[in-house]
Amino acid sequence: MNVFDYIIVGGGSAGCIVAARLVKETQARVLLLEAGNDEYHPVLKMPAGYMKYLASDKYLTMHQTQPQPQLNGRGVIVPQAKVLGGGSTVNAMVYMRGHRQDYEDWNRALRHEGVDWSWEALLPHYTAIEDNDHLGAPYHGVGGPLKVSHLGHVSPLSRAYVKTLQAMGIPYTPDFNTGNPFGVGFMQHTIDWQTRKRCSVVDAFITPLRHNDRLVIETQAQVQEILFEGNEARGVRYQRHGAEHQAWANSEVILAAGAYQTPKLLMLSGVGPQKHLEEKGIVLRHPLPGVGQNLQDHYEVPVVAATRGAWGYYGQDRGWPLIKAGVEYLLFKTGPVTTTGVESCAFFNPLDFSAPPTIQMFCVPTIYLDRDVMGRDPGHGVTINSLLLRPKATGYVTLRDAMPDSLPLIDTQIFGHPDDLAQTLAGFHFARKVIAAAPIDGMVEREIFPGVDVESEDALAEHCKRMVKTGYHPTGTCRMGHKDDPLAVLTSDLRVRGLRKLRVVDASMMPNIISGNTNAVVMAVAHRAADLILGRETTPVRGLPAERLP
Repeated sequence: MNVFDYIIVGGGSAGCIVAARLVKETQARVLLLEAGNDEYHPVLKMPAGYMKYLASDKYLTMHQTQPQPQLNGRGVIVPQAKVLGGGSTVNAMVYMRGHRQDYEDWNRALRHEGVDWSWEALLPHYTAIEDNDHLGAPYHGVGGPLKVSHLGHVSPLSRAYVKTLQAMGIPYTPDFNTGNPFGVGFMQHTIDWQTRKRCSVVDAFITPLRHNDRLVIETQAQVQEILFEGNEARGVRYQRHGAEHQAWANSEVILAAGAYQTPKLLMLSGVGPQKHLEEKGIVLRHPLPGVGQNLQDHYEVPVVAATRGAWGYYGQDRGWPLIKAGVEYLLFKTGPVTTTGVESCAFFNPLDFSAPPTIQMFCVPTIYLDRDVMGRDPGHGVTINSLLLRPKATGYVTLRDAMPDSLPLIDTQIFGHPDDLAQTLAGFHFARKVIAAAPIDGMVEREIFPGVDVESEDALAEHCKRMVKTGYHPTGTCRMGHKDDPLAVLTSDLRVRGLRKLRVVDASMMPNIISGNTNAVVMAVAHRAADLILGRETTPVRGLPAERLP
């Protein structure tokens, strides 16, 4: 019998950090189960390399969402990492923490009872894991395992974008991670500034423990069911290389499989909405109607312009430019390979600069849409993406059937609330103003998609519905909440309500999505979760103690 102290389901950003802390800081024996592989192409270690795999099913599971009536029946592709390290292995490496109000809203969902999830409470966990290349206390850490830096190369288009928005009244900010991400500037990334390579959670937390026999990592392991004794999680059943296995946990089973797979596994195990489980022929073990509900993501829509010359990265991924950039990177760790291609962004409300940001606007110094989408060949240009920070509509994750190998059904409800489309359109209009303003207008030839002839609000709304895409930040499907909230799945200390020895530590736990890229948040939550699991919580709590079952 395989017996461990802890079993962690999901080897992504959250699972790797919790596993590493449990092994390193105690004598616990930990089993970490990951459905993907424990290896990936060396190109993914290069900052620019992730772009080669954005549409690859080798390291990603490509989910097709349910047809969306509000998008004229269109279903959106939403990928999920399928590799040890999860999103930190395949993402664009942006390091962003969100707005302090986001965390206050988490506390509001808990009615300020139990564990405090404020910005101030999480900041020590951000700094504990961080080793920043040039920023320090009080907002940044120095000497932690996770390398954070600015990019090694910035395009002229990105620099012009930053200067243009300042001229339009949006101030420059040197650091988006102080709890108030307002302004325009250059983003920090999880990249080692010395090697100019990606720093994933595998690099930062797992590699130093590879030879520790108390950490057992099994990849290509598809967990099929949580095993219970009464209301207590005792282990898991999983398949690996065609064989079925069982493993048992003396202390806890910890779910870290992400906002799609964590609710799926709970439902397959009989924990979730009673009616839905009965329809799928699954025996109800514990009714929790909120499992799979409250799905939130970020969504973005592009404006594309042609430029007067090669100011960005179009064509740099092939032929002589690729060879030249590769040699420069290998010899000197400089040049275009040291960028992710998305270098600058701005946080603001396009309707009122004095109001909290509603849009995160990225400058992408290339045209990444193909001819089938735009109706013309791409070329040298720039793409301005307006990403909606706090959508009001929420979607859900449900089971396709009772088969563990089936992908879940995902309904994103993009633009399911009229305010979401209205705010996206406001961002779109502002993006058009950006490419027509100095100094970036000196580089821009003309808008080519959707094109200046597309002017009516109805036509622009149709463009948004046709082109809106995920920001790759699914959250919220097992949210924390107050005991009187019928859709709350977790207590403030991340325990599954009504069950023992079962916790969720991934992005599923968020009551509301963070205003920015989510990987940094997931890592800080996981670091905090390890303290909660080990009873080492040192930050203050508010109101009543966290719910604990006898």
